[in-house]
Amino acid sequence: MTTDTEEPTLTVDELAARAGLTVRTVRFYSSKGLLPPPVIGPRRVGHYSQEHLARLALIEELQRQGMTLAAIERHLQQLPADLSAQDLALHRAVVASWAPDAAEDVTREELERRAGRRLCAEDLERLVAMNIIERAEGTPDSLDGSDSPASLASPDSLASPDSFRVDPALLALGVQLLDVPLAHESILAARGVLLEHSRAAARELSALLREAVGEHESVAAVKSLSAHMQPLVVQALLTTFQRSLKAELREWLKES
Repeated sequence: MTTDTEEPTLTVDELAARAGLTVRTVRFYSSKGLLPPPVIGPRRVGHYSQEHLARLALIEELQRQGMTLAAIERHLQQLPADLSAQDLALHRAVVASWAPDAAEDVTREELERRAGRRLCAEDLERLVAMNIIERAEGTPDSLDGSDSPASLASPDSLASPDSFRVDPALLALGVQLLDVPLAHESILAARGVLLEHSRAAARELSALLREAVGEHESVAAVKSLSAHMQPLVVQALLTTFQRSLKAELREWLKES
């Protein structure tokens, strides 16, 4: 479960807080074999990793899909044992891609508790840009109430608590991305590219679906076909994107 780049450092209390769960729930999942045991450190204190956190997010998502604990256990047993936190987050994203919205409204204090770190205004702007969090209604566009770019870099710029809408399962991944050396403008540009091309693909696939169904089919027939096609389309898009990105990276490295 651990990686070469990050050692387990979270206590069970910290893990529960980051996952938005109670310690009792975390221990219950562990007792059912859904969560691998922690690494035991000095003073017999168990330490958990980002992989544990990502696995908890996946467990919670599978439960929202209506799976029983026994079914979740069977599902997890089929996954490779060496999946990283990023792999688990990706798997969770695929599972949740056609699920109802699981976002929650939280205060900034609660957001920071789950993130496991202090979030300055610039961090919040980056999380908004990555679509990990959204400003709640009434929150100013500039998260410190000012339009000054300099204020966005100030960790103390928010004097009063703010409310945010956050997807708890994606927060851990978003927090990790905060340390990736990408400019805020690059994140916005990347998001724009993904939105543009994903919407174009959705429009073309919808057109194909309408053509295949025909004008005289019932609403129930359309919904049934959509339900069968959606997981297949999501998996196809994910696989195609992964392969294309790897190919582009290989070409880029060859030219370097």
